[in-house]
Amino acid sequence: MSDQPFSFDPVRAQAEVEAFRRKLEAGMETLKHVGPIELGTTPREAVYTEDKLTLWHFKGSKGPTAKTPLLICYALVNTPWMVDLQEDRSMVRNLLEQGEDVYLIDWGYPDGADRWLTLEDYIDGYLDRCVDVVRARHGDEALNLLGICQGGVFSLCYAALHPKKVRNLVTMVTPVDFHTPDNMLSHWARNIDIDLFVDTMGNIPADLMNFTYLTLKPVRLNQQKYVSLVDILDNPQEVENFLRMEKWIFDSPDQAGEAFREFARDFFQKNLLIKGEAMIGTRRVDLKHITQPVLNVYAEQDHLVPPAASTPMGEAIGSDDYTALAFQGGHIGIYVSGRAQKQVPPAIHAWLAAR
Repeated sequence: MSDQPFSFDPVRAQAEVEAFRRKLEAGMETLKHVGPIELGTTPREAVYTEDKLTLWHFKGSKGPTAKTPLLICYALVNTPWMVDLQEDRSMVRNLLEQGEDVYLIDWGYPDGADRWLTLEDYIDGYLDRCVDVVRARHGDEALNLLGICQGGVFSLCYAALHPKKVRNLVTMVTPVDFHTPDNMLSHWARNIDIDLFVDTMGNIPADLMNFTYLTLKPVRLNQQKYVSLVDILDNPQEVENFLRMEKWIFDSPDQAGEAFREFARDFFQKNLLIKGEAMIGTRRVDLKHITQPVLNVYAEQDHLVPPAASTPMGEAIGSDDYTALAFQGGHIGIYVSGRAQKQVPPAIHAWLAAR
């Protein structure tokens, strides 16, 4: 403990209280003028729909120069608009500026009719049909596939099961070893009765999933960010950016029960992917069957997919052309930070162009 006596400066305290009052007052005025918060700002058209799914094709300010189209496969647990959050924070927009021809799978919002969808339905069904639509539109035998987080796991499985349809594979914040000591989400998932959980809940509510993610960093994600909000209340643009992120976080889909059961049991609990024992339907996923060029982009401060969960990919796959790219940031920052906008899309484009 410090030996210095506690000193209270009433003038300074009054000044801080007054500054806080002015921030709140300005914030009330700011919030009155904030319009509708929109996600997904880049022009796009729907080129395929099925059940809840929509396959989007994006339009850039100039035509694509890449010879092979790029299909983005996002996770099921959030909407995919983190990759196109706003004009100045859009991985999609920056990929288009680099010359890529970009498609995106929007999985939609599952309801009771989707309770029994399996991983086979998602990977060998929806994903495969989206790949075929893009291939047919371009007259190509294969496309480039970019998988993000859980969508990266789907993409690894897909590339192993359908190698002739994937020319190059890019993964972002994608786990392959789910049992690393620093994987907090994995420790949570391994200690629940997954069958009782799904049999009780049916589809897994999005609010429950969001609560789980927020409690992994409770102070930072539930308290600190809202305290820090006071500092930007007099800045309309910063407030709008904050609300846009909040909308993305809390506008999440429910999870189809059976697919959730399979993913939690086989990947998080049994770690079957890196063991070469994961099954999609009746087919085993052998990562050694992935012989295409692979670029693995991971975030060094990722608390959901720590680097140790992602970097074993190089040894697990069968490709002789494997590149790992470390990004100085976190699980979300890798899509939306200013540094990410300058580094990640150009790196992905340059890697693809070289192949």
